[in-house]
Amino acid sequence: MLNGYLQQKKEQWESLCRRCGGCCGGFDDPCKHLKKEETGFYFCEIYDSRLGVRETVAGEKFNCVNIREIINTSWKNDWLCTYKNHCIEL
Repeated sequence: MLNGYLQQKKEQWESLCRRCGGCCGGFDDPCKHLKKEETGFYFCEIYDSRLGVRETVAGEKFNCVNIREIINTSWKNDWLCTYKNHCIEL
């Protein structure tokens, strides 16, 4: 279990996400676990166990990784990603 400081930092990091779904393929061929709410925001239905080999809606296999591992790569509409924008500011 994380100590209070680490838990606070984790929650701060998680709160940056705008839930656009872009890093999960929401603008192209999304992960089959990416779901869209009526509000237009996305969520992962298996978020706590998401990491590892997954499949897109079209059936393509990919390795779901922590956003920190792909923050320096590109994906469609990645300019919307708050994580990417936050890291640029640092």
